[in-house]
Amino acid sequence: MGKGPGLYSDIGKKTRDLLYRDYQTDHKFTITTYSPTGVAITSSGLKKGDLFLADVNTQLKNKNITTDIKVDTNSNLLATVTVDEAAPGLKTIFSCRIPDQSSAKMELQYLHDYAGICTSVGLTANPIVNFSGVLGTNVLALGTDVSFDTKAGAITKCNAGLSFTNADLITSLNLNNKGDSLSASYYHIVTPLTSTAVGAEVTHSFSTSENTITVGTQHQLDPLTTVKARVNNFGTATALIQHEWRPKSLFTISGEVDTKAVDKSAKFGLALALKP
Repeated sequence: MGKGPGLYSDIGKKTRDLLYRDYQTDHKFTITTYSPTGVAITSSGLKKGDLFLADVNTQLKNKNITTDIKVDTNSNLLATVTVDEAAPGLKTIFSCRIPDQSSAKMELQYLHDYAGICTSVGLTANPIVNFSGVLGTNVLALGTDVSFDTKAGAITKCNAGLSFTNADLITSLNLNNKGDSLSASYYHIVTPLTSTAVGAEVTHSFSTSENTITVGTQHQLDPLTTVKARVNNFGTATALIQHEWRPKSLFTISGEVDTKAVDKSAKFGLALALKP
């Protein structure tokens, strides 16, 4: 377990990663290279049906300052400057998407032994202000996440979360969408030696009275190969196998099938990430 409660986005993150991370039904290719001066260049391509999307990201690190510049196929440019440890526990992030000038945003993150705070504000005349805070320890934490639109004069987001972390068990409870939905998640490490874990997420919508239940598991076949699987109450079953064929280079095959519509063909996805 880490030191302190972390940020609000960390509540339930282990379960979300287990149930949703690396699953896909598209074809994705990512390659990262490094220049002699230390600049990291990452090129990504994503094929979604007949649509092909690509982007190039350039990252430069200089002491505690990291600059990222990403350009995609729609001629959008995203620039992000991160200043880490400007003061003890403090991180400053500035981001801007061009040509959308209204997207400029400043974000501050502060981590303490008993608190985690993240606040962001849009750099416009009538910005959207977001604040999230967590109080507690690395065992028990309680937090909230709120956004306020200064132009409309209204709260656009209001969430609350509670998490409990043990040596091999993590549980969380989240009240989202201004109190309209309640989510409970569970993550348990069964065998640390093989990274075998199980997880579940249950979400109830008060407005529609609909329940969504997703359960999943992961297991390491060997130090370089991991398998994952999940299924939900709508009958969608998904599985993947991921192999690290060289350090930091991953090959992932995913498959998804609707068990309630066996006449439909299964969906398959491929992902290849190459790093030197």
